[in-house]
Amino acid sequence: MAALQASSFSRSSWSSSSSSSRCLRRGTEATLQAPKLQSNRLILPRLLLTSINAITLSAATMVGLAATSCGTGAPHLALKLSSTLLYSAATGMLVVMNKIQPSQLTEEQRNATRLFKQLEREIQTTLAIGTPTEKDVKDAMDKVLALDRAYPLPLLGTMLDKFPATVEPANWWPQQPKQKRLGGGNRERKGSNGWNAKLEEEMRQIVGVLKRKDTEEYVRLSKLALKINKALAISGPLLTGIAAVGSAFVGSSSQHQGPWAVFLGVTAGALAAIVNTMEHGGQVGMVFEMYRSNAGFFQLMEESIVSNLKEREVEKRENGELFEMKVALQLGRSLSELRDLAASSSLKRYGEITEEFASKLF
Repeated sequence: MAALQASSFSRSSWSSSSSSSRCLRRGTEATLQAPKLQSNRLILPRLLLTSINAITLSAATMVGLAATSCGTGAPHLALKLSSTLLYSAATGMLVVMNKIQPSQLTEEQRNATRLFKQLEREIQTTLAIGTPTEKDVKDAMDKVLALDRAYPLPLLGTMLDKFPATVEPANWWPQQPKQKRLGGGNRERKGSNGWNAKLEEEMRQIVGVLKRKDTEEYVRLSKLALKINKALAISGPLLTGIAAVGSAFVGSSSQHQGPWAVFLGVTAGALAAIVNTMEHGGQVGMVFEMYRSNAGFFQLMEESIVSNLKEREVEKRENGELFEMKVALQLGRSLSELRDLAASSSLKRYGEITEEFASKLF
């Protein structure tokens, strides 16, 4: 009987270790792939921006040359058709570029690289400490799958919506199981895993500050960046389209159409180049993704704190002292500064002071 139990335990340990190794391989593969994609997608915006601006400005120059050329001969017709075709090509390229948002893709892969490396280190630490359990394997698999969903590698089919109807913080972690009640009771006794009533109240105040200030602020900034990006993404192709129509009527026999056609062909093309440079040269999509990721970081902190507070069995929580230190480090504060922040948050309810942001890092 003892031999059978030992054999069963050995098979279970081997299965957990094997599954953890597979998780580690998956994390390592993603860690190796993401930097390559990040590098490629970093080069892509520069190439597209340079190419489209060169095409647009070349077309605007041709419109000006067509307007100054005499008569309606072959040179005039060639310049006119060339500018129209170039503007049409620039419009199509801009539509595709604005749809995929290369700078935002680069930021997504930068985040994916960092998070997969972090997950790889966590799995390696678990394997180094001892034999992983089935729970460790399940947690690792859930984290890998959550990262795959949050930052998909393919561009077609699974690409994230670059212009979402509702702006929400980025979510790259598995959802925590919901618990019905907050943990309570007297935590002052010894052997409470570093938790006490004062620390619990401090963590509740920190969660409140994160929700009211940091998360809310970065969601607001994300919405602002998205609005600017939408406006620029629509304006660029619209301007090149108007310039294409204007260039088609250059040299028209109508006394009124000719000057307006030249004006639209040159001015709209120049404005399109400016708008394109502002959007993709300024990497507005990347800024939107950065703000969204920052909001996600603070939301993850909130969920981590709340899940610990909701755990009624104190021994199943993270060690209270270590957890407080971890929260302080994540916010770029010392322990005394973290406690002062919690104290000032409680005073804020009575309107005595102006509340500050929880994070000092970003």
